[in-house]
Amino acid sequence: MTIDSTTESTIKNNILIVDDHPFIIEGYKNAITRYNPKEFEFFISQANDCKSAYDIITNPDTLAFDIAFLDISMPTYEEKGLFSGEDLAKLLNEFMPKCKIILLTMYTELLKIKNIIDTINPSGLVIKNDLTFDELLFGFDKVIKNETYYSQSIQKMMDQDQHEAMEIDLFDKQILFHISKGTKITDIPQYIPITLSAIEKRKQNLKELLNLVDGSDIELVREAKNKGLLF
Repeated sequence: MTIDSTTESTIKNNILIVDDHPFIIEGYKNAITRYNPKEFEFFISQANDCKSAYDIITNPDTLAFDIAFLDISMPTYEEKGLFSGEDLAKLLNEFMPKCKIILLTMYTELLKIKNIIDTINPSGLVIKNDLTFDELLFGFDKVIKNETYYSQSIQKMMDQDQHEAMEIDLFDKQILFHISKGTKITDIPQYIPITLSAIEKRKQNLKELLNLVDGSDIELVREAKNKGLLF
């Protein structure tokens, strides 16, 4: 955030919006440009997929962004390992660590939301179904004032009894990761310092946790991704 030397009362902000729906980008731009125009001036860049966002963020001529709006679900850029807005958030943290990130999502799974908060720690997290013009301005106001903003649905989820949330440890996550990569169960002890019998038991516990007692390993991986246990 910089102060215009010619107009001391005007604060310049560089904004990035990444979404694969042009009308949503226009909605964000419409709201942002109406935010306190006497005090703030906004310069907005936009992208509609992970590749175009990558090109903007990594361009050495791009001025650092103050705030970025990132949709979590969007077209990927596999060559650079970018599969979602979460990956773009990590990229922004690397190139522009002072940028405040607002993530927007359709996800409503408590565990997925908690994982996003734990791994990205965004300044704002919004369920798209909560989003109205006024709500967008309210959230933007909080973030620009260095506060954290969670939309109404996320606040309700975070207020739920924490015992309802699924919790797994590092070994479980590693087991799921290796299963997802096609590693044979008998080979996993090469990568994780626990016995084969312990791995088998943990896999079965994971299936029970996800209500897949008789499910296949493919179904286990799919459901673990759906619940935010595996990325």
